[in-house]
Amino acid sequence: MAESSPLSGVNVVLVMAYGSLVFVLLFIFVKRQIMRFAMRSRRGPHAPIGHNAPKGLREEIDSRLSKVHEIRFEPRLLSEQDDRLKQESQISCYNYLYRMKALDAIRDSGIPLQEISRSPSAFTGRNFRNWLLELRNSHSLIKSSRSALIDHLLEGYDSARHGTGVFGEAEFLEYQQALNELAEVVKAYSSSTSLDQHHQSAAKDLTGSPVRSSPSTIQVTYLPSTGQRSKRPKHFLELKSFKDNYNTLESTL
Repeated sequence: MAESSPLSGVNVVLVMAYGSLVFVLLFIFVKRQIMRFAMRSRRGPHAPIGHNAPKGLREEIDSRLSKVHEIRFEPRLLSEQDDRLKQESQISCYNYLYRMKALDAIRDSGIPLQEISRSPSAFTGRNFRNWLLELRNSHSLIKSSRSALIDHLLEGYDSARHGTGVFGEAEFLEYQQALNELAEVVKAYSSSTSLDQHHQSAAKDLTGSPVRSSPSTIQVTYLPSTGQRSKRPKHFLELKSFKDNYNTLESTL
């Protein structure tokens, strides 16, 4: 009995050591698996953007973030300090320089294309060609008066970017002249459209003021008091004078 007691104590110690070792190994394995699944399922930061923001601000943040993938930027093909542009006598040898200048001329034309379409993408390259196609297929005032100009620009753009023929100085000057002419037409059209919208909003503001006073006129008609009834002609005279002033203002505009 005395010899078996030390052996049983050693066995207990060994069992406890092996058990603790197995527990540590299982704990490390489970922890690594949990971290691996957490890294796979993670889609963003720990706290989403605008977590504690008001609802309106959070919706504005989401709408702005959804437009990020629509933003496109096309850099200039030729800078003003390019050494190839300084050698004017040798530009004719490089046919591709006029093609690059034709694409850069779209950016320098000053056409307010982003204001017209309200698009975050820059209107250079394919977007400009799509806009010309939409303008040619539409029934706008520009298309009815400048259809030949739009066709000439489309032909010049396709020749400069995708054409295999010669695109030299003469072709570039014709293309630039047509582009400047279209820019003047679009600017005049957009300015006249904005002026008409301004006049319509001003007229709406002026005509909206007597509408606000209509509840007071209804209230006056139902009052039984004779003193209140005597105020009706005065009110109608004020309304007539206001309409006369509005007509004179509209005629001056």
